[in-house]
Amino acid sequence: MTSTLPSLHWQAAMTAARTITEKWNPPGEPGGAIALFDSRSLQGHSAGGLANLTTGERFSIDNVVRYASVTKHIFAALALLRSDAGLSLSDTLGQYLPQLKSPMSHVTIGQALDMTGGLPDVRETLSLLGVSVYTASEPQAILDFLAQEGSLNFPAGSEISYSNTGYRLVEAILNSQGILFEDLLQKYIAQPLDIALHAPETWFDVVPGLIPGYWKGKSGWKTASAGLHLSASGSLTGSLRSLTVWLQSLLANRGPGAGVLKTLTAQRYLRTDTASAYGLGTTSSTLGGHTLYGHGGSHAGYKTYFLLHPELDAGVALVSNREDTAAYSAALDVMSALLDSPLPSRSQAIPDGLYASVAEPYWLNVNQGVASYLGSADTLFEGADKDEAISLSAHMPMRLRWDGHSIQGEIGHAPRRFVPVEPNNCLEMVQGRWFHPASKAAFDIEGDQFVMGVGPLRERGKLTSLGLGRLLVEMPDGPWQKSFCLYFQGYNGFVE
Repeated sequence: MTSTLPSLHWQAAMTAARTITEKWNPPGEPGGAIALFDSRSLQGHSAGGLANLTTGERFSIDNVVRYASVTKHIFAALALLRSDAGLSLSDTLGQYLPQLKSPMSHVTIGQALDMTGGLPDVRETLSLLGVSVYTASEPQAILDFLAQEGSLNFPAGSEISYSNTGYRLVEAILNSQGILFEDLLQKYIAQPLDIALHAPETWFDVVPGLIPGYWKGKSGWKTASAGLHLSASGSLTGSLRSLTVWLQSLLANRGPGAGVLKTLTAQRYLRTDTASAYGLGTTSSTLGGHTLYGHGGSHAGYKTYFLLHPELDAGVALVSNREDTAAYSAALDVMSALLDSPLPSRSQAIPDGLYASVAEPYWLNVNQGVASYLGSADTLFEGADKDEAISLSAHMPMRLRWDGHSIQGEIGHAPRRFVPVEPNNCLEMVQGRWFHPASKAAFDIEGDQFVMGVGPLRERGKLTSLGLGRLLVEMPDGPWQKSFCLYFQGYNGFVE
């Protein structure tokens, strides 16, 4: 008996792709491109908008962009399969980086790469300390900074939460052995496939053909930039065509891509034996019974995403040089058309509002079916029934229910319970200057304003009471709006 695989609807997918790229065509706006492919050929592509707002060059699949976190799966493949570092997923970071303190030193390489390590994200941490997204940094200084304390956001293996730091630390392990990501990239991928990929160390390195990224400010489109040392968590540059050629080698399971998908998509588990949908630089998702593998990327002014269906030998990839691109939903829309498999219905189970956990610093904002948690916004879809709301995100899985009084369920595979915010007078009790001795960072609370920085660089944010000694801060961070929670367990002007 033979089974018949579902047919692929390439023309419908191309129509969906053109619908997306057409929205980038208003005069004077940046854009992007979408490619559809199987392991043998490029089935079609569509582009819209401009590659360069200065020259007016139209966007094409040959423009070089920053792949951002799409880098992760390529780095993981090279570090584990092609380097001579002898890394095992069960090895601990401390075995190779003795300067790390416990408990960070006990995080395994597997946990560092599969987002269960609890490692604090460097960029988020620096932002909380008042370091601008534009401030340049060096890799050794960042490694020293991480080694100072060694604390984790949660016990390793207990939940999943996206962090770039694990990839930065594994790259530091390779560097300590004289192994460079760029060298591995050229030897094992770029040269064999005859494609132009590069892994610059900083935003300011010259990359042949790299087009600008853009974000939209109050007075129009702005050229994006960032100062943080890029690291192997998101340093890769290349075109959509080059990315497609690499992804085709993964689907074909030959040449540079031989054995890669099997390694990267192998099932990962939390300590509780809970299966995770995040692999090694890849995510697993389902769409109408189809299993898809992929990953996205987001740098200031750049967005990327790819989805692969190995069983049906099909893929979708998207790159964009505009900050407002919803890359994941766009890639899903195209793949949905390709498979003739509609997305689940949007959930309206959770009432709009601001929620907080009890005696914990966790908060959740729900607005028109989009849930924002720890700075990540995810669309909620109907789950097992209409009363269950789920996200389709592998790095921020949500499964929530509203019981009429509270939200209960899981986020990141960790149990969470939220109740509607009941503001109190905490704000009145925390006025003045607050100081963090270890980092020498400080901020001021002036009325309902959070103020941080020095001289003309002082930034202001809006404070909202979450009750029980907690305040929500919302303030600009370059092209983004950042939100975080201040949790006061005392009122002495020092922050632990």
